[in-house]
Amino acid sequence: MKINIANNEVIHFIGIGGIGMSGLAQIMNNMGFTIQGSDLNRNKNTERLIKSGMKVYFGHHQKNLKKVTMIVISSAIKKNNKELKAAKLKKLPVFKRGEMLANIVALKKNIVVTGSHGKTTTTSLVANILVEAGLDPTVINGGVINSLKNNAQLGKGEWAVIESDESDGSFLKLPITYSIVTNIDKEHLDYYGSFERLKKSFRSFIDKTPSFGKSFICIDENNLKSLLSKCKTNNFFTYGFKKKSNYQITNVKREINYSIFDLRLKFTGNKIYKIKNIKVNLIGDHNISNATAAIAITLNLGIQISKIKQALKKFLGIQRRFTKVFSIKKREFYDDYAHHPTEIRAVIKGAREVNKDRKIICVFQPHRYSRVKFLKNEFALSFRSSDAVVLCPIYSAGEKIKHNFNQNSFSQLISKKSKTQVINIKDQKELKNYFKKNLLDNEMVICMGAGSISNWIKEIGNELK
Repeated sequence: MKINIANNEVIHFIGIGGIGMSGLAQIMNNMGFTIQGSDLNRNKNTERLIKSGMKVYFGHHQKNLKKVTMIVISSAIKKNNKELKAAKLKKLPVFKRGEMLANIVALKKNIVVTGSHGKTTTTSLVANILVEAGLDPTVINGGVINSLKNNAQLGKGEWAVIESDESDGSFLKLPITYSIVTNIDKEHLDYYGSFERLKKSFRSFIDKTPSFGKSFICIDENNLKSLLSKCKTNNFFTYGFKKKSNYQITNVKREINYSIFDLRLKFTGNKIYKIKNIKVNLIGDHNISNATAAIAITLNLGIQISKIKQALKKFLGIQRRFTKVFSIKKREFYDDYAHHPTEIRAVIKGAREVNKDRKIICVFQPHRYSRVKFLKNEFALSFRSSDAVVLCPIYSAGEKIKHNFNQNSFSQLISKKSKTQVINIKDQKELKNYFKKNLLDNEMVICMGAGSISNWIKEIGNELK
C-alpha cells in the first residue's frame, strides 16, 4: 500500500519510545517531516528524540492528537489504547510501523536483516562495514550502535540497512534488494498461531528476494535449513559452521574480548577461496556467525576484504548486547537483552568458552507471562553453563493475564533442569542486597532480559560504586 505523505502532515507515533519506533521517527524527522509521539515512560530513546527537537508526550491521552493528521503504531499497541481509539473516531489514517518503514525506504537499495535472534548485531555489523567503505548508508536498527551513538541514521548513499520486525508479519512488506536470515525459533506465536505459519512467513520473505539481489541464509539451524528445499528459487547463498555452507567458518580462536576465524568460500563450479585471520570484537559462536553474514553480503556488494576486516576490527558493539556496565575489584557486571532460551544459552556459552575457571552468575528477568508459559521447559534448561541464577519477577510488558505463574515453582524447575543454584528475589532492592552480601572475588554477573533489568543494574552500579 502506497502511503502519500505531504510536508504539512503532523505524524504521531504511539509508542515512540520503542527501539524500532524511535529509529523510524528519527529518520523521518531528519527527512523533514513533522514528527511527534507518546509513550508511557521516559527512556534513552525518548531522550534522544527530544534532543533532536521532537515533541514527546508521556502518557497516552486524546489531547495529544490536537493537530495530528497521521498515526503510526508499534506492534505493542493494543486496540483499546486511548490515542488509537481517538484517532479512529477522528478517522485519521493509521499505519503500522512496518508499513511506514516500507514506504520511507522504497527509493533505496535495501539490505534487510531478519531472524528470531542475532538480527540487531548483524544489522550493526553490515552498517559498520558500509560506513567504513564510504557508502554512507541509511540505517534503522533494533539497538544503539556504539560507533553511531544512535540506532538510526539518514545517509546520503543509495543503500539502506534495515533490521526487520517479524513479530507482526510486517517484515514481508519491506522492499528487498539483499537479505539475511539468521535463524528461526519459536517466537511471536501469539501473532502467528503456530510455528508452521511462522516458518511459512520466513519462506515468503526469502522468496521475495529479487533476481538481481541475493538472500544469505544460516544453515547451522535446522528449522531454517529445512525451509530451503521449499523455496521457489535457489536465489540464496548459505553461511555457517557446516561444511556445505557457501561461506564456511573454520579455525576459530576464542579470546576474552574478541574472536578470530577463517572463512572458506565455495561456489558451484568455482575453486575454493580462503579468507584468513578475520578479527571481530565479539565473543560467542553466534556472533561469529553474525559477522560471517555481514562479510558475505558486503563481499557481494563489491567491498574489498581489507575494508571489511578493518571495519570488523573497529566495531564497538551494540548497547545491551553483552555490554559491560561496571566492575568492582575483579567482579564484572554485564547487561544483555537476552530474553529467549536460545539467546540465553548463546550468551552464557560464549562467556563460558573464554572464562572457563570463572564463576558466572546470571540475573534473569523473564519477559511476558505468555512467553514463559509457552517456553517454560526450554527456559529451565538454558542455564546449565552458569554457576548460579538470580531469578527476578516477570516483566509483564503490558500483559494482564498472569497464566497462573508462580516464581518459586519456576525457580525450582530451573534448578532441577539446569542443575544450578537458583535464588529468588522480589525487587531491585533485594538484588542490590544480594550483590552486597554474596559476591566474592573474580565473578562475572550477566544480567539478562528485555524489561527493566537494564535500568536496575545501572542504578545498582551507581550505588555500589
